[in-house]
Amino acid sequence: MGPGDDTAPANASAGDAKRGVLIALAAYVSYSLSDASVKLLHGALPPFEVVFIGAMLGLLALPLVRKPGETLGDAFRFRSWKMWTLRAAMAICGAVFSVICFTLLSMAEAMSLLFLMPAFVTILSMIFLKEPIGWRRWSAVVVGFLGVMIVLRPGFRALGFGHLAAILGALATAVTVVMLRAQGATEKRISLYGAGLMGPIVVSFLFALPHMVMPHGLQWVWVAGYGLLAAGGNVMLMLASARAPASAVAPPQYSQMLWAIALDDLLFGIGVDGPMILGSAVIIGAGLFTFRREQIRKPRFWNRHPVINRQ
Repeated sequence: MGPGDDTAPANASAGDAKRGVLIALAAYVSYSLSDASVKLLHGALPPFEVVFIGAMLGLLALPLVRKPGETLGDAFRFRSWKMWTLRAAMAICGAVFSVICFTLLSMAEAMSLLFLMPAFVTILSMIFLKEPIGWRRWSAVVVGFLGVMIVLRPGFRALGFGHLAAILGALATAVTVVMLRAQGATEKRISLYGAGLMGPIVVSFLFALPHMVMPHGLQWVWVAGYGLLAAGGNVMLMLASARAPASAVAPPQYSQMLWAIALDDLLFGIGVDGPMILGSAVIIGAGLFTFRREQIRKPRFWNRHPVINRQ
């Protein structure tokens, strides 16, 4: 879940931009189906094992991620080991927490909490990048957290680890965004993608090894779907970013909420209630407003790198 970059040519036609938006929408559908694949496992496989298999399948996208002038070996080279390591660490945290929250929560509830990411980006940018944050962006942060309170309804329902995992997953993604905003221009795109795979591959393998469970039957389909659909979403989002600016590519990510509601109903027989719809609308509105304010800032981080990799 992240914005594309403004790599689209300045003279890109309106037709190219429309195709870019359609490709972006397809990418977010792919991400949603990837998340549904996790839930269809019903927790049969340990989260670290799911992440490991998914990240290994994500390697198949490396040739498609590579830009002209980059080599496949660049995926495993880096200029700043600190940045590469942090990117890898946040990738494994984001992936594991994402698997946990989609396993334990309804897709709509998990997605609504993951959409807290823009609010976390605002807070972290102020703390670590010393960015001035105006009252409008602070208002969006407050409104976003108000939406979370509406969704969670603390005191009126039981809260569990799945809710915490969703919030931590949003935080991990926000750390990645802020980190790339600060230093993203120093690394090649394929290096950042490689870091987002190598962290999950190495760390999740070490944690999964003592509790490895051999998938069987449809479990292979679901775990393969998790990895391949996420990798496909990454590739499509890059293609979209090459045809349309971030202002057109990023907002459609909130269509994932509609897909989450639909998949909850069609696949899992889970409905949504009034507070969930209201809280999700508040969170999404705050996120869209924050993104609009980010578009006004200069320089924009995503002029250089898209935020990708759902593994």
